[in-house]
Amino acid sequence: MFISPMLLHKIDHPFDDDNYITELKLDGFRTIWTKFDNKVRIYTRHKNEITSKFPELVNIPLPNGTVLDGEIIVTDPQGKPDFEAVMERFMYSKSEHQISFSVFDIIFFNGEKITNLPLLERKEILEEVIPEDTPLLNKVQWIEGNGEQYFELIKQQELEGIVQKKANSKYQINKRSHDWLKVINYHYENVYISGLRKDEFGLLLKFENGKYAGLMEFMPTPNRKEFYKQYGDFVVEENDKFVYLDPKLKLKVKYRNLTKKGLLRIPSFVEWAN
Repeated sequence: MFISPMLLHKIDHPFDDDNYITELKLDGFRTIWTKFDNKVRIYTRHKNEITSKFPELVNIPLPNGTVLDGEIIVTDPQGKPDFEAVMERFMYSKSEHQISFSVFDIIFFNGEKITNLPLLERKEILEEVIPEDTPLLNKVQWIEGNGEQYFELIKQQELEGIVQKKANSKYQINKRSHDWLKVINYHYENVYISGLRKDEFGLLLKFENGKYAGLMEFMPTPNRKEFYKQYGDFVVEENDKFVYLDPKLKLKVKYRNLTKKGLLRIPSFVEWAN
């Protein structure tokens, strides 16, 4: 049985409030784990069943009538979540990456929906269901309040971000709620536009040192209009997929991190730069 998960709103800055708990935002992919009639089914948040991709999660000793919400991750040698590694494991059956299912909430317990219970009570039930953490199955650790200090530690370790949740929040199925908030540890870079994708919007980017920086697909409509008004002055050549530009248009972007190939991960427009 698929349960569409509760989603988070994004905020720009962390805050300190003891009415909230603070968790690490894990850099993997959202996973709903279900067990009914002694049959396990595993889903992405978009209702794609992925049970066959993760056979090690089928026979974990959890009670019937359980639905868990968490994140499947793969960690690097330093113990940090590695998004590229977990996606490699997801895409390729021969990948040898060892996964970890890190659980932060429980939606059904003993066949009963418990979404109306406060978050901290659900956390207590989760302690009963997963009494001992293992590399394969574990609970996401949390603290009361202290969002600002926690976020500073996250930035020092170059992790993805934090999540701040109201301690008494109910689990709101299939809703994006202000009771759950995420703060992303963005990085910023000045880059140049070196091309334009033809079939759907996307801008080729170059670092200031001239190296390819990746493709940007996120740009507010007013800024796109500004770009379209002036890019024609910089066209140097084109093919069936791209229009290539003299890299003179400079902008500031924010991004999650650099990929292993040195490209910007999920860059998005911040402002034009001089």
